[in-house]
Amino acid sequence: MGKLEGKIAVITGATSGLALATAQLFVAEGAYVFITGRRQKELDAAVKAIGGNVTGVQGDAGNLADLDRLYDTVKAEKGHIDILYASAGVGEFDAPLGSITEAGFDKTFNVNVRGTLFTVQKALPLLRDGGSIIMTGSIAGVKGFPGMSVYNASKAAVRSFARTWTMDLKTRKIRVNVLSPGTIDTGAFVGVAEEVKDQFVSLIPMGRIGQPREIATVALFLASDDSSFVTGIELFVDGGTAQI
Repeated sequence: MGKLEGKIAVITGATSGLALATAQLFVAEGAYVFITGRRQKELDAAVKAIGGNVTGVQGDAGNLADLDRLYDTVKAEKGHIDILYASAGVGEFDAPLGSITEAGFDKTFNVNVRGTLFTVQKALPLLRDGGSIIMTGSIAGVKGFPGMSVYNASKAAVRSFARTWTMDLKTRKIRVNVLSPGTIDTGAFVGVAEEVKDQFVSLIPMGRIGQPREIATVALFLASDDSSFVTGIELFVDGGTAQI
């Protein structure tokens, strides 16, 4: 029997990388998973890769009408949610102060902050008491990475949400936690020169880039009863990068 046997999970932005690996692991552990993605082709491919016990709902986490459609689908098919993983996010990583644009700011905050807020808020009527909310943060939320101030600030906001929502939802015994990855081997590194990868690795005390499954297993911990006394935290999965 899996750790999530019979549970209903929603994972946003799960067409690739960390969230897709998490969806695959949640299903393997007994959950039925609803995933979202902006592009239908990639969403269909993710559903196929997961293989079963999954429904794909096309949508943008920053679009409130898309969120309504997501939760209408969940309500019609399963009636409730046990686990919500608000994972969708975007960012500009080469925009130092002086070159930040209004469009770039709006796009990042619309998905990472506004989208995360309403992904959670709109789920509350379906979310069972005692459920688990997980949000994707980043080591960027506590580091001063140059050229990334807007993205960094958006992830710091997600961390702040978790603190306050832990208190807002305490009477419902809903746990709220942030999972903050470091450098992980995803599609973002396709075509990147080895010397650039080596530069990233040099910043990681463990001496290697993390793997998507290493994020998924931590998400499983936060989603399951293994973390029944864990709430309001930011759990870094970063090989030590933000800890030294």
